[in-house]
Amino acid sequence: MVETPHKHPASLLPQAVLGPLGWLRGSFGAAIAILAAGLATSLFIHDLPAGLPWLVAPLGASAVLVFAVPASPLAQPWSVVGGNLVSATLGLTLGIVIGDPLVAAGLAVGAAIAVMTFARCLHPPGGACALLCALGAAGPEHWGFVHLAPIAANVFALALAGWAYNNLTGHRWPHVVAPAAPAPAADEGTTHTREDIEATLATWEELLDVDVDELDAFCRAVNDRVAARRRPAPGTGRRTG
Repeated sequence: MVETPHKHPASLLPQAVLGPLGWLRGSFGAAIAILAAGLATSLFIHDLPAGLPWLVAPLGASAVLVFAVPASPLAQPWSVVGGNLVSATLGLTLGIVIGDPLVAAGLAVGAAIAVMTFARCLHPPGGACALLCALGAAGPEHWGFVHLAPIAANVFALALAGWAYNNLTGHRWPHVVAPAAPAPAADEGTTHTREDIEATLATWEELLDVDVDELDAFCRAVNDRVAARRRPAPGTGRRTG
């Protein structure tokens, strides 16, 4: 009996070093972007009041999304810029108005999630930005709206670096979803339709970080692969297995 080689689940396989999705590409791009953002912001705030940060911590989380998973809906330019700036504005506003760091921080993060969702710019680092700004405004540092200047410089510089680097390294950014091929006729082996995916997602109690069209295209590619495996091998009249 011939033993089949043990196959590791895809989630356990190491990510490639090089290639379109290699971790080295993402790591190098994030490093360049943070350096560029820090340099640009330090030059930009040179004439502003002293004590403003030239880098904010949520930018690191944004860089992970932009350079490691550039196709994610959470990593698109509007999410990066809008999500961070909307959240920062909410954090500063609530911190100034409420004055209590704990209450302001909780309300700021909750409000940021709600507003980002409705504005279609949901971005996880935005929650960190809201928290940072709420604590800064309600704390002893007494942050004001002038602190939006370095944050804006940070996120715009990161977005510009992400646009240049991702496109130069083979990732169109902003990401454009490739339209799924037309569904074949039922007698050609169709196993699902786009409507099936939408209906399933509507009943699913989990939010998937993937566009419906992209999920549809992926499922069709899987269907094609399964159909090809089931076709008779040339000259044998039997299915390959």
